Amino acid sequence: RRNTMASQRLCTATNKACTLLAGSTKQGTKCPFLSFLGSAIPAESFSKVYTQFRDKCPFLVKSQYSRPTELPSEKKQLGNQYSGFSSMATQTNDISCDLADLASEPSVKVDENPRADAAQKEDIAEIKFSEEVSQQEFATKLARDIQTTALPVAASEALSSKLEGLKKEGKYRTFVDVERHVGEFPKATYHEDPTRTEAAKKSIEVWCNNDYLGMGQHPTVIDAMCDATRSLGAGAGGTRNISGTTIYHTKLEKELGEVHDKESALVFSSGFVANEAAISTIAKHLPKCEIFSDASNHASMIEGVRNARVPKHIWRHNDVGHLEELLAAADPDANKLIVFESVYSMDGDIAPIEEICDLADKYGALTYIDEVHAVGLYGSKGGGVAQLRGLSDRITVISGTLGKAYGVHGGYIAGPSVIVDAVRSFAPGFIFTTSIPPSVAAGALASVRYLKNSNEERDIQKERAASMKKLLKARRIPFINSESHIIPVMIGDAKLCKKGADLLMQKHGIYVQPINYPTVPVGTERYRFTPGPLHDNTMIEEAVDALDDIWEELGIERSNE
Repeated sequence: RRNTMASQRLCTATNKACTLLAGSTKQGTKCPFLSFLGSAIPAESFSKVYTQFRDKCPFLVKSQYSRPTELPSEKKQLGNQYSGFSSMATQTNDISCDLADLASEPSVKVDENPRADAAQKEDIAEIKFSEEVSQQEFATKLARDIQTTALPVAASEALSSKLEGLKKEGKYRTFVDVERHVGEFPKATYHEDPTRTEAAKKSIEVWCNNDYLGMGQHPTVIDAMCDATRSLGAGAGGTRNISGTTIYHTKLEKELGEVHDKESALVFSSGFVANEAAISTIAKHLPKCEIFSDASNHASMIEGVRNARVPKHIWRHNDVGHLEELLAAADPDANKLIVFESVYSMDGDIAPIEEICDLADKYGALTYIDEVHAVGLYGSKGGGVAQLRGLSDRITVISGTLGKAYGVHGGYIAGPSVIVDAVRSFAPGFIFTTSIPPSVAAGALASVRYLKNSNEERDIQKERAASMKKLLKARRIPFINSESHIIPVMIGDAKLCKKGADLLMQKHGIYVQPINYPTVPVGTERYRFTPGPLHDNTMIEEAVDALDDIWEELGIERSNE
């Protein structure tokens, strides 16, 4: 680009005088920028960098490589890098460069290069390859600039506009970098900026975790995972069908079948995948099947219903009267599948399971219940709400997760052998994905076995939830007083919800994630507290005190009760 202070050209990348344009035409003239690229840029990025800089750099513009497709096929390898740019960094008489022609050529000037949009030109111009900028920082920034060239401007602007809309509405989601400490949960360390030093760390308490019983911290689970890793290694190595099934997977599925009093069980990579794969596969392979889905079902269940591509009927949340209307109006000869949850995670309410089973019997329907927020927490063996209410035998298929109360990772279904085998044999979401690692299966197995026989954690958890609800009510902090362990504290405004969560973290070291659309409807924004057996009474009192303080500071409306 032009330097208005002197009659010389500055290198686009280094902001220093170009060695060729400064008048050096002798054999072996060296460009420090291209020399650096030779060792900093991976082979797969060679063509992209060349394309981006060839019209701006005199070392490249007159190069014999006029198009990326004409780059040399064999490049000298430097470790895991390549020397394509190093070979250009010191040019000889093989590449003639007419400075007069170059000086008059518009394509050399960055601000007239049709390939560069305004944002990219600004990024490139900011690069100062000097002692103040390390080679690593330079390489990172350059890699980012290169990657943006693969995204057309129109696509970038469209996506950016969508994201800006979320930010303006207060619905943009940010991740909180939380470091849990074994044996100290719910205490954790919040890394405000993971790239910075100790000054960016803050001690916090986690109140929105789905590890409801703290089993992710339990020595039995941790030991099982460590032992399996040392014995079998880290990964599964393949799909379940191709070398990805270990003794831990087999034992885990047998144990899950026993917990739910079902003939068979099947483990998936997540609860989401389990629901999507199972619902869509079951409905798709039953002739003339119609699905009846609760309006508040989880996104994973909605995807399963959608991907089944069969007639569907949405019944009002927990409204068995509406469900019966839809069942009565359906084809009497059709197979019918009723899909619903036991505990609904955002409101904490519980489905009328017995009444739904009565309708299923009356109209000859199969039942599919999602117990992901109940397994491990309810029932004599941790089998969920259906087990607690003595209804397990009336449910056709149960889906659960290993990543919440069981504290590990993965999802599963349990039910009749023929249904489980059909899902195993036909569901793409099961067939074509890598199996969960053996260490994860071993940890989940240990957790399921432990909670199958221990009620202590479940009892303490219920006590903690009841204590928090009582204190919230005394302070007139609005919450949904459901019969489950989940406590939704209601805000009703996305921006206020985010601001309050930030203050809770900054002032009180209380981490609770703001919940907004599309997880919940607009106007019902909330915090979702999940007190567990590792939250003691003092912690609960301090958390409610913190909420009370935020309510006062932000002027949030209190309940009338």
